[in-house]
Amino acid sequence: MSSDDQADPSEEIMSLTLVAPQTEATTPTLAPREQEALRHIAAGCTYLQTARQMGLSKHTVDAYLRRIRAKLNISTTAEMTRLAISMGL
Repeated sequence: MSSDDQADPSEEIMSLTLVAPQTEATTPTLAPREQEALRHIAAGCTYLQTARQMGLSKHTVDAYLRRIRAKLNISTTAEMTRLAISMGL
């Protein structure tokens, strides 16, 4: 067997690392109103502006955003914004 017939082990490991599957089980889904609140916050709206646009109290918006943070284990508005962008919101 020539050296051309053998796969380079480092290439095989690299391809396995890059092709790791994403499953829905690893990412909790957000309720439609949570997604809507997230979209407003990611667009730069305040809690009060978001509440007015959604027809809610700012306390309800705060509850939605706390739920999002808990579900996705994030703590900052920047992380929420990045998440919204990655979700296409």
